[in-house]
Amino acid sequence: MPAKNSKIRIIPLGGLNEIGKNMTVYEYKDEIIVVDCGLAFPDDEMLGIDLVIPDISYLLKNQEKVKAIILTHGHEDHIGALPYVLKQINVPVYGTRLTMGIVETRLKEQGLLRDSKLINVNPGESVEIGNFKVEFIRTTHSIADSVALAIHTPMGVIVHTSDFKVDYTPIDGKPMDIHRFAELGKKGVLVMLADSTNIERPGYTLSEKTVGEALDNIFSGAEGRILIATFASNIHRIQQVINATYKYNRKLAVSGRSMINVINVAVELGYLNLPSDMMVSLEDAIKLPHNKVVILTTGSQGEPMSALTRMAYSEHKLVDIVPGDLVIISADPIPGNEKTVSRVINQLFKKGAEVVYEALADVHVSGHACQEELKLMHTLVKPKFFIPVHGEYRHLKQHAKLAENLGMPPENIFIADNGYVLEFNRDSGRIAGTVTAGRVLVDGFGVGDVGNIVLRDRKHLSQDGLLVVVVTISKDSGSVIAGPDIISRGFVYVRESEDLMEEIKKVVKKSLDECLSNNFTEWATIKSEIKNAVTKFLFEKTARKPMILPIIMEI
Repeated sequence: MPAKNSKIRIIPLGGLNEIGKNMTVYEYKDEIIVVDCGLAFPDDEMLGIDLVIPDISYLLKNQEKVKAIILTHGHEDHIGALPYVLKQINVPVYGTRLTMGIVETRLKEQGLLRDSKLINVNPGESVEIGNFKVEFIRTTHSIADSVALAIHTPMGVIVHTSDFKVDYTPIDGKPMDIHRFAELGKKGVLVMLADSTNIERPGYTLSEKTVGEALDNIFSGAEGRILIATFASNIHRIQQVINATYKYNRKLAVSGRSMINVINVAVELGYLNLPSDMMVSLEDAIKLPHNKVVILTTGSQGEPMSALTRMAYSEHKLVDIVPGDLVIISADPIPGNEKTVSRVINQLFKKGAEVVYEALADVHVSGHACQEELKLMHTLVKPKFFIPVHGEYRHLKQHAKLAENLGMPPENIFIADNGYVLEFNRDSGRIAGTVTAGRVLVDGFGVGDVGNIVLRDRKHLSQDGLLVVVVTISKDSGSVIAGPDIISRGFVYVRESEDLMEEIKKVVKKSLDECLSNNFTEWATIKSEIKNAVTKFLFEKTARKPMILPIIMEI
């Protein structure tokens, strides 16, 4: 029997008030398990940033307590940060076969596979990790082998739904284990954490099979080459593309490294049924008659370096869009990507292609539960306490309202933020403080070395440009030997602004003369005086504030 004052602590380190980088800590006494280890993609303000991962300072401080990482499915927002975390906290990782197959590819690229302990678990199975018994429950989502978790603890059962939707006719014929959720609810569930992504959408999410029907109709009328962009991880969508390609006697080529990697893993593990004679290389595909080819590609989010974007702008080394091509964008823009997707669609139309996207046909369905499916989950599980997760603040608030409308007392609903410590025993729950949480920015090989100050400078440079002032000063007399020379980058075009450049030089000379007459000899002081003088002059003259970088050389 657990002690009277024993508590289970739930600490979200990511996935609240944001889209992506999902990570939740479950802590009981001196043991911690971590559920999911995801990344997010940078927003428009994060100039030059490649990825965003959770801040794991709390885990590093309690490293000896961390016993395992549990993965719910293979999407990047749930597994993408794993290589960065395992470099610092190397613990066993549990997940289903497809999830672990994708993880293996990621870890192999990072040179971490040999030292990692990956454990495959099937839906319906349980694993015991200290005081935790983690049960894997089959769900349906936009990637195969997705699971929810029932975490059995001495305080009670916690249901962590992760991302899900209720699809009664899934492509692989393996529907969500609704029966098990009902069993857990009948026995009693202490806390439920549930996906809030689609809380604003009424009704039900359409079945993935509706996309197959739409693709069949589009393929039947296509006379030229067909190009399809979708998420590389959407195995069920890819299977339907394969089925339509086979039905209409076409060959399939694949473009995009992530797409190729996931297809190879899925075929090897038996999650994709791909006829051996259907696949051709891109090199061979471009030689075939256009009415015999389907090209499956990455780039559904309009990413600048993706295969579809490069094709649209004639930058792809093999494939160029030509009149008569049919391009299907089988994905919904992630919030923030609408403009980039729109630009690619416009460019495809300019190249003479016909473009089909979600607004025109049912070529995409969401992988997240809408309101009626969420009501079903709440009704089945009947948790004592509820924490809405996976969404921005408005999503969490709306999901809390839905739970309240279903009869849950408002005091039993916790709208948290990353870093909140939520404590529960058998009878009560509370917010018991906060821990360090936030975002770590990844830029190239640098992890965490770009912070708010660097981002502020990058934003300043992008908006106002840079002006470099170069002056050579005599070491003995302090007089100017050469310069000042002015170098402009992103501020004005020098050849068309010669008068302005001459005025800047006069301002710099005047500032240097004042420094000399006041016996200023410290370089930092001289640079500061030059910077202040030039900044004031340019703002008065141009109403702009470029970054001023004085460089002083001493001879």
